[in-house]
Amino acid sequence: MGGFLDGRVRSAGTDVTPRDMTKPDSFTQQVTAIWRMESASIIAAVTRRVRDLAVAEEIAQEVLMTALEKWPQDGFPDRPGAWLMTTAINRAIDHLRHLQMMQRHHESMAADLEAAGAHLVPDFTDSLDDARLHAEINDDLLRLIFIACHPLLPPASRVALTLRLLGGLSTQEIARAFLSKESTIAQRIVRAKRTLSEASVPFEVPGEADRANRLASVMEVIYLIFNEGYTATDGGDWMRPALCDEAMRLARMLTHLAPKEPEVLGLQSLLEIQASRLAARHDEKGQPVLLMDQDRSQWDPLLIESGLSALKRAQAVSKRTAGGYQLQAAIAACHARAPSASETDWQRIATLYGELAQCMPSPVVELNRAVAVGKADGPEAALPIVEALLDQHQLQHYPWLPAVHGDLLEQMSRHIAAADAYERAASLTQNQQEQRMMLERAHRNRSRND
Repeated sequence: MGGFLDGRVRSAGTDVTPRDMTKPDSFTQQVTAIWRMESASIIAAVTRRVRDLAVAEEIAQEVLMTALEKWPQDGFPDRPGAWLMTTAINRAIDHLRHLQMMQRHHESMAADLEAAGAHLVPDFTDSLDDARLHAEINDDLLRLIFIACHPLLPPASRVALTLRLLGGLSTQEIARAFLSKESTIAQRIVRAKRTLSEASVPFEVPGEADRANRLASVMEVIYLIFNEGYTATDGGDWMRPALCDEAMRLARMLTHLAPKEPEVLGLQSLLEIQASRLAARHDEKGQPVLLMDQDRSQWDPLLIESGLSALKRAQAVSKRTAGGYQLQAAIAACHARAPSASETDWQRIATLYGELAQCMPSPVVELNRAVAVGKADGPEAALPIVEALLDQHQLQHYPWLPAVHGDLLEQMSRHIAAADAYERAASLTQNQQEQRMMLERAHRNRSRND
């Protein structure tokens, strides 16, 4: 994500468009904050017991409603998360008891009930063996992540289900975040859960043979959520920082659950370094500011430090050639380490994009490589790379291809051709801020030719 683009490395490829989350009142805000921290663990723990994701979410929602009814009267429990977990597990056991009574032939349910041990249900509000408890919760969360991001589901459904189950967002919040109808998001989530149920997807971490592909799907979903927050596909806002925050939270959760997976660490590093620029990516009027023009004093040093640390850990545990997320993080790190735009090591970035093109071939990666080559060796060196991409059918509707083309032509003082390219870019993007920026560049080039 470098150079003129400062945007997606890969096109998101979905119909989703983020919007900022709503601001609830004080009580609801406190409950919402607790729920978003605890809901994934609760749903995961209940799913392990009832073996049905849809039922688990229903139980979790019932527990949330109970909390919303009781807590205003009784006050917040000393340990709200533990209260929610204990209540949810008790309801799960009640559900299993009911099934056992109604359907004695469901031997698997009865076995689950016996294993759960109704008389031995732990009270999570009491002091427990924290190490054992955390290990159990982490295992459940890892299983839930692999289910929510299952490759059986289309990308948009994985995003919605992940934000619902692991982000703790309501259907209404997800709909608002993506400028969709609430009914559309609800149907998407229902269909996703039905698909998983009909396929009898087990609540387990996939075996070694399948784990790499499934982990790639999980990381792709988190990356997709971040990209949609970093540069909105549609609407009047240039960015949706709330979705960037959710993606970083999910990436950190995944890193905690899989601390020795170098690509997971690479993903966390990439998102944190990219997010460090958010405050500098718009001016006081909300207009986009691209990478080379950003005030680097506005970059968040704590996010940069955390991202560089994650990259260092990824490189330390990696036993093979760096993967796509590590390479993208290394590219982001080159920008983060440069004191100014003029001091950026563009040769190194161009080399890294060449490596990225080998492990993750994509015309968008090649476009990013062209940007780096243009900065390192001049626009004349990059122009043939970009022009070779103009006929790529995958990029026919990708606005950043004509935008980069226009930027190179502008640097070469070919102003009329540059203006045409910028106008083409403006016609392709649905983001109003991007349209305005491209049209302003087109106008500037036409004025220079007068």
